[in-house]
Amino acid sequence: MHWITTYIKWIMLASGVLTCTMVYAAIDPQGALRNTFGATLEGPLANIVVRNWGALITLVGALLIYGAYRPASRALVLTIAVVSKLIFIVLVLVYGQAYLGKAGVAVVFDLLVVALFVVHLGQLRSGPIRHENGL
Repeated sequence: MHWITTYIKWIMLASGVLTCTMVYAAIDPQGALRNTFGATLEGPLANIVVRNWGALITLVGALLIYGAYRPASRALVLTIAVVSKLIFIVLVLVYGQAYLGKAGVAVVFDLLVVALFVVHLGQLRSGPIRHENGL
């Protein structure tokens, strides 16, 4: 599994860019809800909450991009991303099973990303990184 450490920069960049696509929720909350969950929420409060949700997810994506280029920040950035993504996964699995048909793609993506990040964080704790892909 040392390939994860070798390619962590690229893994962080790819997942960061994909995570940043949730800026869509800040721009078009109803469209983002339809695409992500297959349903919408109505009213001004829904627009505030969904726009904020989209902005926060986008910030996590931006942090992943930042951390890809700043190895000293990676452990903190990856920890924040793991916690954020796990909260989303748990909330969907506990409260949103009816939406898994649409949200399942996001849940699977986040599970994969969380697994990669947790393995990398474990490798960081087990000793110095011997190989860093500088590309």
